[in-house]
Amino acid sequence: MVITGAAELLAAWEAGLGEAPVGRALLLHRTARPDVGAERLPALPVGEREADLFALRRALFGERMQVRLACGACGEDMEFDLDAGELAGSLGGRGETAVRVQQDGWDVEFRLPGVADLTAATRAADPRSALLARCLVSAVRDGTAVTAGELPAPVQRRIVEAVEAADPGADLALNVACPECGQATRAELDIATYLWTELDAWARDVLLDVHLLATAYGWSEPEILALSPTRRRYYLELCADV
Repeated sequence: MVITGAAELLAAWEAGLGEAPVGRALLLHRTARPDVGAERLPALPVGEREADLFALRRALFGERMQVRLACGACGEDMEFDLDAGELAGSLGGRGETAVRVQQDGWDVEFRLPGVADLTAATRAADPRSALLARCLVSAVRDGTAVTAGELPAPVQRRIVEAVEAADPGADLALNVACPECGQATRAELDIATYLWTELDAWARDVLLDVHLLATAYGWSEPEILALSPTRRRYYLELCADV
């Protein structure tokens, strides 16, 4: 992964200010995968997107991620750490883009859903059926092609199981035991929202640094952003001592 510079990160942050969460997630994914065309990113398997965002988080802010949530049973606040690098390495799946299910005369090929597929399916009256129809590559029963609507429930369940095995990062859920009551709380970790919150805080801090250094030294924003974080910090300390 190419480490994005401060100017590029600020540009991505600025572009995302007026975007909905889906648009911000896409901007972050573009930052994480500059080698992939923007039109292809929404079609990548969801787990691959999640792994890319965890890798970006590790590159920008380090491996340790602090997470807080309330116990669903007693309401106690819980804090724990996650390893962004470990998650990035474990969520990418096996590199497959489709799965094949063969059962009782059925032969089905199903494409791993991407973010674009999930977004489109949520707008339908029946999201599950819409996703099934959208990602079905082919379905044959005893040599005869059939549609998604003709797939029986057992075959649909096999498809879900195969997709979960091939793309484990598509549904990242945590079961956290409460230290007070011992009950487990299930929570989904939205890495796109988590990372955007961190990027937003970072960008505002950097812009404050730019303001202070520009006021003190008359430097331009590009000149200040070209400084390493360490040098910027020392210059800020010198400003405070004056």
